[in-house]
Amino acid sequence: MRKVKVLVVDDSALMRKIISDMINSEEDMQAVDIARNGQDMFDKISKHNPDVVTLDVEMPVMDGISALREIKKRNLNTQVIMLSSVSVKGTALTMECLEAGAFDFVSKPSGAISLDINKVKDELIEKIRLAYNKDNLASVEIERVKPVRKSLTNKIEAVVIGASTGGPKALYSVITALPEKLGVPVFIVQHMPVGFTKAFADRLNSNSKIKVVEASEGDFVEKDVVYIAPGGYHMEVQSDKKIHLNTEPAIWGVRPAVDKLFISASKVYGSHLLSIVLTGMGKDGAQGTVEIKKNGGITISEDKSTCTIYGMPKAAYETGMIDLIVPIHEVSAQIIRLVGGR
Repeated sequence: MRKVKVLVVDDSALMRKIISDMINSEEDMQAVDIARNGQDMFDKISKHNPDVVTLDVEMPVMDGISALREIKKRNLNTQVIMLSSVSVKGTALTMECLEAGAFDFVSKPSGAISLDINKVKDELIEKIRLAYNKDNLASVEIERVKPVRKSLTNKIEAVVIGASTGGPKALYSVITALPEKLGVPVFIVQHMPVGFTKAFADRLNSNSKIKVVEASEGDFVEKDVVYIAPGGYHMEVQSDKKIHLNTEPAIWGVRPAVDKLFISASKVYGSHLLSIVLTGMGKDGAQGTVEIKKNGGITISEDKSTCTIYGMPKAAYETGMIDLIVPIHEVSAQIIRLVGGR
């Protein structure tokens, strides 16, 4: 069996050992080498031609974002998973890395005997496998239907969006293209751990015409605001037109879950709701899509041609409840068209 070749890049000797041990404990992958900074990394990439690089965000000599940009510039055939600390600087840099083309990121464990080591290991191993199998997962063929199931003339009063792997970059392209006065609120669930959604919301806000915030419990829903669900909390909209957060059990292994948002918003907005399922692994959002369509809303899924992982949009499509299949670069235009935004 061919093993997935992984290069571990981190300025901490302890972290290099922890991450290498995690990788080498799996039968289907191998840490082929280590590097202590971005410059050191390129010698090792030339030597080993790794399938995946785990790349520390904050390093001396050449940091993670500079190293990632150079990988993309050189068009190297390797996927990059960032490892980031939950710090103000670390989370902000991680958002930059995702926009610059990193496959995904994992929040770093805090030490060799940390309680979160096993959780981090499971997440890292899963993401290495996903990154390695990216092209196979994205190329699943589907039987296409006519993209419009009916004339879409509903008056839209709210937009809900769900995304996972590849979502930050996809959402950046969508949200930064929306006008300041869209005329409706937008609610987003992006699968992301605690500590990173604030940096994600801040980065979107600073680069968008429309206002973007990390949602808080009890926020009054306002038009022309994009609400990002905070990591670790399900986000729901209720009949009082306020945002409600909770720590009920994870759905599909995630919290926040797209289905929680979609189903709650469908009860409030009925046929005046527009839902969009973007790139990601798994089936979160499919059940919510069914509920939205049952209540007369409009449903969109991202076309497989632009997905990092064609999992969530495929699951939504396979419910038979999708109205439009749209590549990512056309999503914002469809939102504006369907909402009638200015």
